[in-house]
Amino acid sequence: MTIGSDFNYPADIAQQHQRGKRSATHHWKARFPNPPDLCFDYRTLVEQKNGVAIATETNHKICIIGAGITGLTSARELHRCGFTNITLLEKSTRIGGRHFTALGNNNINTIGRPPFEMGAMRMPFFNKSNESPKDGRSLMAYYASEFNLTHSNFPNPGSPTVRSTGIYLREGSIDGNSQPTMLIWKNTDGKTPPPGDTLGAVFAKWKTFAERMTTKVSEFYGTEHWESMWSAIVKKYEGVSFRDLVKMPTIDRWYQRDPGHFGGMGMTADESAVFYSIGIGDGSWGAFYDVCSLYPLRTAIFGFSSHLQLIHGRVNADGVPIASPYLNAIETVDSKGLKFNKPNYIGLAALAESLLFIKPNETRESLYEHLVNREFGLITNSSVTKLKKLTNGKIRVHYDWNTSQPEITEKHFIDFDSVIVTLPSWLIETQILLEGFNHEMLPFEIIAAYKTAHWETSCKVYAPLKKTFLSNNNSIPQAIVTDSFIHDIYTYRYNDNSTYDCILLSYTWEDDATKLSLFSDNELVDKCIDELDRILLKSTNIRQKISPYIGRKQAIVQRWMNDKNSLGCAKLYRPGTYYDAVSLMKYNRDFSHKSGLYLSGESFSVDAGWTEPCFRGAIDAVINICSKTHANFNGGFSMQDYPEFQTEN
Repeated sequence: MTIGSDFNYPADIAQQHQRGKRSATHHWKARFPNPPDLCFDYRTLVEQKNGVAIATETNHKICIIGAGITGLTSARELHRCGFTNITLLEKSTRIGGRHFTALGNNNINTIGRPPFEMGAMRMPFFNKSNESPKDGRSLMAYYASEFNLTHSNFPNPGSPTVRSTGIYLREGSIDGNSQPTMLIWKNTDGKTPPPGDTLGAVFAKWKTFAERMTTKVSEFYGTEHWESMWSAIVKKYEGVSFRDLVKMPTIDRWYQRDPGHFGGMGMTADESAVFYSIGIGDGSWGAFYDVCSLYPLRTAIFGFSSHLQLIHGRVNADGVPIASPYLNAIETVDSKGLKFNKPNYIGLAALAESLLFIKPNETRESLYEHLVNREFGLITNSSVTKLKKLTNGKIRVHYDWNTSQPEITEKHFIDFDSVIVTLPSWLIETQILLEGFNHEMLPFEIIAAYKTAHWETSCKVYAPLKKTFLSNNNSIPQAIVTDSFIHDIYTYRYNDNSTYDCILLSYTWEDDATKLSLFSDNELVDKCIDELDRILLKSTNIRQKISPYIGRKQAIVQRWMNDKNSLGCAKLYRPGTYYDAVSLMKYNRDFSHKSGLYLSGESFSVDAGWTEPCFRGAIDAVINICSKTHANFNGGFSMQDYPEFQTEN
């Protein structure tokens, strides 16, 4: 889902509010667009020399569970601060977690094959429309700049980045078409509404609501009144489902006496059904209809959908990796000599690889070199089984080493002063036993919040696409959105140098992804291609197959709910549970100094499926560990400058 991808209200409106240089009292305040809960500029803190702080207790023993983006970011920033006793534990033999760039079948790089982003794929940099993405005040913008990552506008359906978007609803009969028709949406200026009366009406109602709310949010964001306004918005909408918000009556205007009330979208049942299927042309929103309405509002209004970027990697214009550490290594191994995926610096995987292998300016060695040269620095292929709080205040981490070879798997444990947990929350409940944490260290309410969190499934079907499709085809739209089981189809090109382009044959969430679980990967690939051909042939204005352009045998399928290291692709929350989700983000500030346990990353955030909360959660853990160990914060920062998450009174 990418709410509002065909327009950039947050980024466009943001540039209209050109506030002057921030005063000393507002030095750490974020600017719009940015996530709403903590109005805090994490980039200002991290981009300083030495990063967050200078450690005083450098030997404070820290374990980080999970080598996804959150775990790698935590480790890198602790390394920059000068902490020397860090252990990074990873269950799989691959770093990056749900940032998963596949380079051919079985992840074997095939010459000319483009990368397939099987997990996260479109990155918001939170930039205004009049500035480059890397100038956005976000951690994604900072790391993309720091690691010299090449990027381009992501080819979202309905956006100016695609040549055209095909919309196929109700077997081509929407708006009473006498013949099955695929509506063609060309939006080269970013301001053209989708075609047809029905889609136009849906678009207009969404646009009216979004403009009213975004205009007011951008006016208050970063001011002394922001926290109270956001609190009012939360109280109004946290118990409302997205489905109900879509049908909720509109209001004529916003009233200062009721600052959190922006009404609803006022859609009819038929309009809501269209909105459910395709949003406003950019992909199905039905999977999110029953979640808390604050989730899609956050996504649409606060910059998660503006100027989304496709990450090419640490590469040149031809897609060839530039000189980078360990790029030409035969293999890379952990502290115990076990092999894990070596860096290719291609696609979004380059972000995780850069966090591990690129040396920070302030340190003598890269994070990888620092970890691998220690006996218990980087441990892969190892599953944590128990966390036990000891009477001496330390946490004993039990893990099974070398789990991919059960016949020689060994059980180990290490004692730590602090433990950062970055895992998807369901993995904690199902695979890790917690012992010795009393109610003052780990309240039952926190345990319940992560146990009952809603994790959604997602399925992606990628394949190589002949270059002649985008170069010569004039009939089939570049992107297609349907209410068929395939739902969303993306085609795009990284560069002219690779032999093939990409087609994301099917991108589904929730029930739409679950219903595909019956089929094997090969069956699903065939079924998606056949269904797409059927739709195109039935559309009287197309009458052409797409299958001749697709590399069927080289297709790859990823089902995140079946991934044993993830058990889902993103964490959502139902109406009425928003404050539970926020309590997980508050945990580090309120309880970690007692427990030694830090909950970090997207799993403990309210912005599911995005990379920015991974970064922010990582830095939050670093800030709180630095505070606990009396580190010297850089740039005059103190914990008084760090706002606190607000929960229900």
